[in-house]
Amino acid sequence: MGRKDASTSRIPVDQYRKQIGKQDYKKTRPMLRATRLKAEAKKTALSVKEVTLVLAAILVFLLAFYAFFYLNISNEVDLDLDPDEN
Repeated sequence: MGRKDASTSRIPVDQYRKQIGKQDYKKTRPMLRATRLKAEAKKTALSVKEVTLVLAAILVFLLAFYAFFYLNISNEVDLDLDPDEN
């Protein structure tokens, strides 16, 4: 007998969910689509941290490339300037 009374009364969470569902149905299809696209764009957007890491990696690569050639050229110049050849 107690079960019949328990099933007819709703807990506040279910009432809240039902109310939210009713409000969601009031939105038009284009509004829902725009909201979904906005959320997806936010998920897939690059963050400042990711952009900074990529730029830092490129900068480190370029500096390493420059240092490699600078050291090779400076060693060749030192070898060409033998003071004993005069």
